[in-house]
Amino acid sequence: MAIDWYKEFVDLKYEPAKDELICLYYFEPAAGVSGKEAAGRIASESSTGTWTTLHTMPPRMKALQATAFDIEGNVVKIAYPLDLWEEGNAVQLMSGIAGNIFGMKAVKNLRLIDATLPQAYLKHFKGPHFGNEGIRKMMNVRGRPLTGAVPKPKIGFSAKEHAEVGYETWMGGFDFVKDDENLTSVSFNRFEDRVKYMTKFRDKAEQETGEKKSAFLNITADVETMKKRADILAANNWTYAMIDVVVAGTASVMTMRDYCSDLGLAIHAHRAMHAAFDRNKKHGVSMQFLAKLMRLVGVSQIHTGTAVGKLTGSRRESIALANLLREKTTAPLEGMLLEQDWGKIKTAFPVSSGGLHPGLVPDVMDIYGTEMILLVSGGIHGHPKGTRAGAQATMQALEAWQEGVTLEEKAKTAVALKEALGKWGHYKPV
Repeated sequence: MAIDWYKEFVDLKYEPAKDELICLYYFEPAAGVSGKEAAGRIASESSTGTWTTLHTMPPRMKALQATAFDIEGNVVKIAYPLDLWEEGNAVQLMSGIAGNIFGMKAVKNLRLIDATLPQAYLKHFKGPHFGNEGIRKMMNVRGRPLTGAVPKPKIGFSAKEHAEVGYETWMGGFDFVKDDENLTSVSFNRFEDRVKYMTKFRDKAEQETGEKKSAFLNITADVETMKKRADILAANNWTYAMIDVVVAGTASVMTMRDYCSDLGLAIHAHRAMHAAFDRNKKHGVSMQFLAKLMRLVGVSQIHTGTAVGKLTGSRRESIALANLLREKTTAPLEGMLLEQDWGKIKTAFPVSSGGLHPGLVPDVMDIYGTEMILLVSGGIHGHPKGTRAGAQATMQALEAWQEGVTLEEKAKTAVALKEALGKWGHYKPV
């Protein structure tokens, strides 16, 4: 007599219904477990199953079972009935498709690569408040990437020192100044003080340049504190709030999306801690699914890497992440993306950051194109003539790419760029 029922969760002839959610997993069975059984266990544990057959079960439960319907080597597609999922609750979704299954002994490794979310599920989410076109209208920037920088070192400045670096960044031509992930409200740089000084220097920079200037100020904390900090930002006419979305958690991001939207604030999503579960290509949750989740719940942009800077991530991954965020329909990409029709969900910007300087700008532009947010931080503050010249050099590098000339050619008439190339050349940090 069989005591388990994992095989009932596998049907290789099954054709998913239009309103079913499809997940793509990489998996490695544990020793002594077949691939088919491991796939069945994943489908079982993430839906209605348990480790043994049950004495009684209502017949309607059969319709709620997930089905592993496509197994190719170590990759499986699993279909989930729509009724398994609470409307508009991305937290509950993660509890299912990325929950207990990662702790099962039957799999040595398991990775959630992507999921196709049907329109019947998507319709309960609001997505980004502004969309990329709304952000461009807000900042009055078209035809080039939006640009920004973190004052470096990332933590240690007083509020006034931080804002002074920010002013130089803006005056060099950049659109944004960004707090980094571990700067919130510390003893030497309280959030309220930072907002006060940043507001003063923003207004000064706008008056002197005639350009719109903004910042990604980090409100990350418990939800009630984040609400208070968002209120302070709105009261000082800021257009953005920054949240460390992984450490803050999906639930808090969902709450803050609506709260910030009511205040007219876009959300800049920093992905700090993402590599704890996405760096191992055989286990965890992929960065592309994290990006999809964040677009779903409504951030305006999220970090996606550079492929040429100091952080991990390939060119293929960067392009996949960018298209996932900024296209109305995501095209499938073997082993990485499933097809996704975003319906009425607006676009979000990919953010390229980490180890960049003017000499790497053309490489990043070749990967992303102009529909992105480019963060160059150490690569402007380390310029031989300082932050303002570093920002100018980056803007000159952008112009070179747009004009179709080499940086060396542009540097003949662009002094700041020439000085940047003299220090870094085309060096790629590791």
